[in-house]
Amino acid sequence: MSSKITGQANTGKSGSARAGTIQTPQNENSLVTSIALFVVMIALFLGSVYSLSWLTLDNYWPMAICLGLFALAFWIPMTVLGRSDSAGEH
Repeated sequence: MSSKITGQANTGKSGSARAGTIQTPQNENSLVTSIALFVVMIALFLGSVYSLSWLTLDNYWPMAICLGLFALAFWIPMTVLGRSDSAGEH
């Protein structure tokens, strides 16, 4: 089964259709790219958890680092790398 699907794509108001390639989840990223992105994001997450080992009541910087790294580990895949703008695409 091919990951490229050819079909009619509606161009909008004009009503004309053109043949195009529909982007499916199977052909978005290669395996190597997905693994590299996963490794970077999990490193950010584990770094945020590891920073808590220095957390004390007198030192608040480890918590700030934890929140910053966790926010990056969550925000980057959801907005920069994600498909948050693809509603109604399929």
